[in-house]
Amino acid sequence: MEFFEHQWSSYRAVVEHDLMEHRAVATATEAALRHWLAQRPATATPPALLDLGCGDLALLAPLLRDLPLGRYSGLDLAAVVLPLAERALGPVPYPTDWRVGDLLTWAQALEGDGPGLEQPDILHSAFAIHHLSDAEKQIFLQGARRRINANGVFLWVDVFREPGETHEAYIARYRQRIRNGWQALSVEQQEQVIDHLSQCDIPADRAAIQASAEQAGWRWHWAWQGQHQAEAMAVLTPN
Repeated sequence: MEFFEHQWSSYRAVVEHDLMEHRAVATATEAALRHWLAQRPATATPPALLDLGCGDLALLAPLLRDLPLGRYSGLDLAAVVLPLAERALGPVPYPTDWRVGDLLTWAQALEGDGPGLEQPDILHSAFAIHHLSDAEKQIFLQGARRRINANGVFLWVDVFREPGETHEAYIARYRQRIRNGWQALSVEQQEQVIDHLSQCDIPADRAAIQASAEQAGWRWHWAWQGQHQAEAMAVLTPN
């Protein structure tokens, strides 16, 4: 727990100082969701939203409280964040569900997840899928396409490499960005982020992942791109 809290404090500092443009991400997410909801028939059943890697919901909770959802399900590998997310969301007029789980396992499962996870109308994932290998991302995209409602939408917020940029070049570029521009973090916190970045992050090539998604049966639209050629949001809909 002490290790988690130490790492979590660095993560919270990144969010609070907006070093990865989380505020712009939240604004873009709201715009995309409200646009999708506005296109639905007035008689449609309120949608179920599955949040893959939900974290603590610090930025998304205000939007979720205001959306006309039929259900919200939060899935995260870290059990310790789920009570934080539930507390951040607070009372809402629809059922909620909190699960410890892995997004790739969810994508590969056939059935039996229970309400909210079996066939969501809205998939959302922020800064989680980049931990998968390229092969795992393809498996995830295929599984998510199979599992989502045919009229659903998938909002994918993440870090991505520029087309043709190597993984090594991306890591070096991001490392320099942290050391030059993240003075709001202590040197120790900067090094924690750099260590995680170097050891765990496998951001997809923008062009390659779009082609992979289209092969898996998705339509792809870049809805927002950050100013550092890394953070971005794609809106995917089933073909």
